[in-house]
Amino acid sequence: MTTDTRTAPVKPPLEGYYSRVIAYLCVALTFSALLVERGHQLVYLATILYALIYPQLAQFLGLRLPQSRTIPKRLALLAMDAFHTGVFIALVGFSFVPALVFFLLMGFSCLIAGGSTYLIAGSLLSAAGTMLSVAVFQPDITLASSALVTLAALTSGGFYLLIMAAFVHKQGYTLEQAQLQLQREQEKTARLAANLSKYLSPQVWESIFSGKRSAKLETRRKKLTVFFSDIRGFTELAEELEAEALTDLLNNYLDEMSRIALQYGGTIDKFVGDCVMVFFGDPKTRGAKQDAEAAVSMAIAMRKHMKVLRQQWRSRGITKPLEIRMGLSTGYCTVGNFGTATRMDYTIIGREVNLASRLEGAADAGEILISHETYSLVKELIMCRDKGQISVKGFSRPVQIYEVVGLRRELGAAPTFVEHELTGFSMYLDTNHVRNYDKEQIIKALEQAARKLRDKVIV
Repeated sequence: MTTDTRTAPVKPPLEGYYSRVIAYLCVALTFSALLVERGHQLVYLATILYALIYPQLAQFLGLRLPQSRTIPKRLALLAMDAFHTGVFIALVGFSFVPALVFFLLMGFSCLIAGGSTYLIAGSLLSAAGTMLSVAVFQPDITLASSALVTLAALTSGGFYLLIMAAFVHKQGYTLEQAQLQLQREQEKTARLAANLSKYLSPQVWESIFSGKRSAKLETRRKKLTVFFSDIRGFTELAEELEAEALTDLLNNYLDEMSRIALQYGGTIDKFVGDCVMVFFGDPKTRGAKQDAEAAVSMAIAMRKHMKVLRQQWRSRGITKPLEIRMGLSTGYCTVGNFGTATRMDYTIIGREVNLASRLEGAADAGEILISHETYSLVKELIMCRDKGQISVKGFSRPVQIYEVVGLRRELGAAPTFVEHELTGFSMYLDTNHVRNYDKEQIIKALEQAARKLRDKVIV
């Protein structure tokens, strides 16, 4: 006949102890009224003493006995209370008012502790206690209750319910305050997470906060497409503009480029001045081919958007034409967290990172240069022009590179490009960029190639 909650700690809460004391005091007062009314019977006196002593014993056992893995101590004590209820109902001779009060107190405690399931279990235990007491004590059955016994039972029972209502209200208020505190902490955490997310690429932030990745020093080898870009002429412009105007221009440029990078699924690695480093393939990947296509498509979109930015900058008085140059390379890189246990950086290292950076440095204004590996993955979607081989610092052999022209689907029904590549044959022709005085030489070269091919006997 006590109130315990499901979330009670191992140490019994004081509310549970106090409610048990008051409930058994109700029993003691009811039997005291019976003792006064029916004379000094030993069974009533023993019941009064037991009702006064048992709550102290239950509290002592709850603190001293080890916690059982099968039956928690609070449930064991609640079961004893239900069993006692049946005993007390039998000892009062099934007197209607006291028996009803005892049962209501037990039911109230069971409902608070665990709902209807506990109420059914408590009722069964009470019935067991009643039958056992009837068999042992064989009490006289007196259904009617005297005024004194009725008053004692109702008064003490009502007092118990008032105290329990106060306890429940206190617990509800404490829970409400805890929920408000939790909500404030969640809002604070959300604000901190939002601020911290600005220092990480969204994909990395999402993988860490969702628990998919842990913030520890670890790396892995993956096939990635790496992108570098910078603004041609930015250094000269920095010498002409005031620091505030230069900062606004740079932040505007980086904001627009970042938006495009995220739109195509790129992981933004870092900004170094006007230089942007992005890679595709980690932490999320759609496959090496799709990652490469997304990376080159992003570069084309950035080049197009520079026209819009130049228009905006011109309205601010910046007449110097600024062009973006870009380099991309595809291959296996080491990606992950580098640094120390207290300060780490999510980035990539490897040959392809160096090559993409070198290609960006070798590109002209408005040019996108890609490696042969990237070209082999995107040539079906992207029109590219063979630029031959170049010597790259840090590489022992010349590197085959290609210039990105544009998306094939955007070149129109009658494109000015003619491109064909087979084993032993590669041709790229851009009629828009052919100079008039070179036209005859190109025709002669094509005719000479055609004659050699006709005369060649291919086995």
